Amino acid sequence: MEEVGAQEVSAVEEVAEVKRVPVESNNGRKPEGGGPRNSVFTWFMVLALLGVWSSVAVVWFGLVDYDSVIARARQFRGNFSEVLQGKLRAYDADRDGDFDVEDAKVLLGLKQKPVSVVQPAEPRQQLDDVPGLTAEDDDVDGSQMLKLESEIQAAVPLPPPSEEEFVPDDSSKHSVLDEHPYEDKLNTIDTKGELVEESQPQETLEESGPYEDQSGSQYIHKPASEPEPHTEPSSEPQSQGEQESAAEPQAEPAASESTGSVSEQPEEKLIDKVKKKKPKLLNKFDKTIKAEIEAADKLRKKGIAEEAVRAFEALVQQYPHSPRCRYGKAQAEDDMAEKKRSNEMLQKAINTYREASELPSATPDLVRASLKRRAERQQFLGRMRGALATLEKLVQIFPEDLSLKNDLGVSYLLLGDNHSARRVYEEVLAVAPDDGFAKVHYGFILKSENKIAESIPYLREGLESGDPGTDDGRFYFHLGDALQRVGDNSVSYTHRHTHTLPPSITVLSVLQAYEWYARGHQRGHFASVWQRSLYNVKGLRAQPWWTPQETGYTDLVKALEKNWRVIRDEALSVMDTSTGLFLPEEENLREKGEWGQFTLWQQGRKAGEACRSVPRTCSLLERYSEATGCKRGQIKFSVMQPGTHVWPHTGPTNCRLRMHLGLVIPKQGCKIRCTNDTRVWEEGKVLIFDDSFEHEVWQDSDSYRLIFIIDVWHPELSQHQRQVLSPI
Repeated sequence: MEEVGAQEVSAVEEVAEVKRVPVESNNGRKPEGGGPRNSVFTWFMVLALLGVWSSVAVVWFGLVDYDSVIARARQFRGNFSEVLQGKLRAYDADRDGDFDVEDAKVLLGLKQKPVSVVQPAEPRQQLDDVPGLTAEDDDVDGSQMLKLESEIQAAVPLPPPSEEEFVPDDSSKHSVLDEHPYEDKLNTIDTKGELVEESQPQETLEESGPYEDQSGSQYIHKPASEPEPHTEPSSEPQSQGEQESAAEPQAEPAASESTGSVSEQPEEKLIDKVKKKKPKLLNKFDKTIKAEIEAADKLRKKGIAEEAVRAFEALVQQYPHSPRCRYGKAQAEDDMAEKKRSNEMLQKAINTYREASELPSATPDLVRASLKRRAERQQFLGRMRGALATLEKLVQIFPEDLSLKNDLGVSYLLLGDNHSARRVYEEVLAVAPDDGFAKVHYGFILKSENKIAESIPYLREGLESGDPGTDDGRFYFHLGDALQRVGDNSVSYTHRHTHTLPPSITVLSVLQAYEWYARGHQRGHFASVWQRSLYNVKGLRAQPWWTPQETGYTDLVKALEKNWRVIRDEALSVMDTSTGLFLPEEENLREKGEWGQFTLWQQGRKAGEACRSVPRTCSLLERYSEATGCKRGQIKFSVMQPGTHVWPHTGPTNCRLRMHLGLVIPKQGCKIRCTNDTRVWEEGKVLIFDDSFEHEVWQDSDSYRLIFIIDVWHPELSQHQRQVLSPI
């Protein structure tokens, strides 16, 4: 029995020994015989879970303020940038107040250091009087440049060289010729100093000229369109020298000579046009407070006009002798006036511009910018003589600046002083015979003096120059018109464009006229070669001749044709020359003959007491607002004597249609051409055409011709547009 029990115990011990699991030692090593293979993975999972839960706890309980961390990082970055800029400012090679790419080019030998020219108009401020500046800070010698070159290359990689020296903050690029005398811009300050509250039509207005008729000779000012929000105000006409904005200059590429495409010009010419010298608006002291000026100016550029005005007012109070602070205040007031439609605020800006220019430490560039903008805003308020005085002062200060003389010539034209304007442009052309801006204006003056042939080379060469301020629809029009007038206008348009034309210079002149009209169309100034009006609403139906049904004004046409004898008799009763009611045509549209007109309505209003002489006619018309309310038209009697020829011409706008009611029509010899379709009048019948298309009139009969002219709104204009469009 004892032997059997001993055997059982031995067997149990063997089994236990087989199932015994080896235990790891304290140092992580497994004893001989091996152990589990998942120990490392287990510890990894434990640590991972601990990390996840720690992250959740940090986020959930807000143990770390990430916003403050990010803010500190940004602050460090800004401070580091300012410190770096401040240390490198000593190496400002081009004296623009900071260290930029152009300075680096100089230091690396890629560009020569500009030679500083001390202008007598700017009294130099003593460095000892400027806080924080010493003579050493203002000096950069060759050894410093060489030493810094390696440091810059190692620490601050430079970007590739750029042709642009600055980014202008004003994109306004309007010549004074982009302004019109008739198109009162809505929701802006009008030239008479009255606030205009009405909204602008939805259609885009293509208006580019200040002439009552494209063949006219009067040079009239009118503000340009309202600027886009948050930009430098540009509602003022800008002349040839206005490629530099009030704050930062911006160059405008010239137009192509042949096709009008800027992109087709030689690259060298484009670069030469675009690259302009950056204006020096900061004097030595202003450079020390540049950060404060830029902070205030940033508000202005963002369109926060009220805060910008307050910021600059504070700077002016703190630094009353700082020209740049006062100039910035003027700009902010200028923006505020535009935003508030306030003439009072605009007058404050005009005065502040003057104050900035008169400070003794103002830089020449700041004086120039201040006075130029002051003159523009004076013109905007209709104060032409004040603007003229400002421009005369500018020319006295900068006698070598031809762009200012060109602006002065425009100012004389705006006052109707063509004689003085001619003298100015003759002076410019004597010094710069290739000045395109002076040429087109001088050509315009010659044409207004009826020196048609003499005006042609100036207009042509001025347009071909592609100079800023020359690419204007009116110059294309006047050149074409002059070429037509020296040509043989008895030849029909169809015959002009056949291969059987006689080889005469006159016919070639007419062909050249239409070539220039085609260029104007390609440049976007004319709707077509035929339709050359300059005050247009886009999208309106365009055709030379209309039927009463197409206009929708059949009731008016029926009333006119039904009562034509009444209208005729009243016209004949006042046609006697002793009454003085029929006045000669004064728009320089006649080649020869006599042409008189008696106006009843002008620009949507009755012309004085005219209706007292023809009461029944006026009573009839008062029922039809499409005629009496047409602010871009006229209602008048027109009498033309035998032997009269009216040059080919176009009306000023596509917003109207013109009705002709025949009253006294000779049996033969009277005709009217619109485009290439010639028609005749009939007594008691109405002809309707769009006078924005080229038309021409002949009166070769043996007696007078009398018609009644009624302008009506273009039928596709909405009631809102008819209400808000300005008179012509």
